[in-house]
Amino acid sequence: MDIPCTIAEIKCLGWSEVDIVLVSGDALIDTPHSGVAVVARVLLNAGYRVGVICQPRTNTTDDILRLGIPRLFWGVTAGCVDSLVANRTATGKPRRSDDFTPGGENNRRPDRASIVYANLIRRACRPCPLLVLGGVEASLRRIAHFDYWSNSVRRPLLFDAKADAIVYGMAERGVVGLADALRDGSEWRNLPGLCYAAAEVPAKAVELPAYDVLSGREGERDGKRAFMEMFRIFAANQEPATAQLLAQRIDTRWLIHNPPAQPLEGFELDKLHRLPFTHTVHPHDASQGEVRALTTVQFSLAAHRGCYGECSFCAIAMHQGRRVTWRSHKSLVAEAQRYTRHPAFKGVISDVSGPTANMYGYECSRKKSAGACSDKSCLYPTVCEALPVDHRPQLELLQKLRSIDGVRHVFVASGLRPDLIEADKVHGDSYIEQLCRHHVSGQLKLAPEHSEPSVLSLMRKPEIEGVLRFRRKFEEKSRTVGKRQYLTYYFIAAHPGCTESDMIELRKFAQKRLQLNPEQVQIFTPTPSTWATAIWWTGLDPESGNEVFVERREGARQRQKDLLVERLQQRRK
Repeated sequence: MDIPCTIAEIKCLGWSEVDIVLVSGDALIDTPHSGVAVVARVLLNAGYRVGVICQPRTNTTDDILRLGIPRLFWGVTAGCVDSLVANRTATGKPRRSDDFTPGGENNRRPDRASIVYANLIRRACRPCPLLVLGGVEASLRRIAHFDYWSNSVRRPLLFDAKADAIVYGMAERGVVGLADALRDGSEWRNLPGLCYAAAEVPAKAVELPAYDVLSGREGERDGKRAFMEMFRIFAANQEPATAQLLAQRIDTRWLIHNPPAQPLEGFELDKLHRLPFTHTVHPHDASQGEVRALTTVQFSLAAHRGCYGECSFCAIAMHQGRRVTWRSHKSLVAEAQRYTRHPAFKGVISDVSGPTANMYGYECSRKKSAGACSDKSCLYPTVCEALPVDHRPQLELLQKLRSIDGVRHVFVASGLRPDLIEADKVHGDSYIEQLCRHHVSGQLKLAPEHSEPSVLSLMRKPEIEGVLRFRRKFEEKSRTVGKRQYLTYYFIAAHPGCTESDMIELRKFAQKRLQLNPEQVQIFTPTPSTWATAIWWTGLDPESGNEVFVERREGARQRQKDLLVERLQQRRK
């Protein structure tokens, strides 16, 4: 069954009304990789009547009302990517293309889509049912945050969108719990993984620095130090096992931030992936043009969630969490077997991974009951001895997948952590050999991001020599199996702490040690809810409190990238 997106589909199902309407800034790609599709499928499975409206026109209320007014709540997401990231480059230029829009032209998703859609809904229906925000944009803007595009600290998105609640993180538990509470007429404000506004601060809540302080109304320097303290408290309360209730004064009201919901366990992920996803673009959107994002995810397998990494420029720890949970071999094999019966399947599973490919099947035993450690990281500066790194479960999974009738290739296309492979003294070398023999589609992705120790330290990335050791083994194993295969490296320019001199050293490193031209170089974009953005805004090292160099001049930020890309391109010619 397609998720209903039109009134004709609603009538075909025999529904007189819908319980929940979800509004998205993306086309509806009905796969487990699309947040709005997952939420719709989970709610449908729980017995609710759910419809989805994708990329509604904002100059009329006709689109937003085409399924009627929901009985329980509106759910709004900007899509799989923050709308400002989707619409603007790191230097602020408009993006011409959008892989999540039919036809590929970036002309359907408004800037600050969560606010625009919420305002459109408020204008279209009065009185309005509960209005709930979700997805990456809302999740990472759930507290007062620095907004790069306005160069200011903005209020929590809940307040600017005039919404009633934010369900943050991976929202399956939150949206079903909210729907159940609204259906039953019970209290919903105490649900884990939820933010809401209140007139008073609850007892026992930990107070974050107030918005008036953060916005500089009480002094810019004090505001920036308060911002770093706010982010420190916020980051320290993201473990479901240990997090406290947070509160932040926003003008005359309070943002109430409940502790995170527990991540889905492995058996729950298995159940989620058994839902009847069609692995296609919904016909309503497909009729308007090709949606290129489908190509990447249509026949890939999401094996696990969460990340051990905590790279300072990445928000996965704040959105998915630091605890990794994974699906069973049985579930993943069954999904791959379903692919072989899909009319569009050509025998290639494009990726088997999660946020990082080689974090499948092992986890620190204390995390579930006690949460991640507050005083140390799983991977930085080195892999923690308590993390039982073991690539055997993934090796066995990959072997099972490539043995399925109708499957010609199984690729690992997401980025790898070489430090985890090196830490696995038993199966690390076998993992590299099996990747090279069976699972590399010509190129394998690594993300060292930089070469210089001072920059890597602020990125919370391991030393660069580990990448070189992995490179030697990868090339050796590729020769052994008789294949010409390559490594693709991702680098970041203009990260906090990075100077032009650092980029010159990175250029030398790429020329002399890697002997290649990096094709994947991006200028750092300060996005909400990352440590690197807190550093970029405040200019402070979160560990020492000392000042950090931050290149904020747009021309100089572009020069940092050009120092690496243009010089190497000239050398190649």
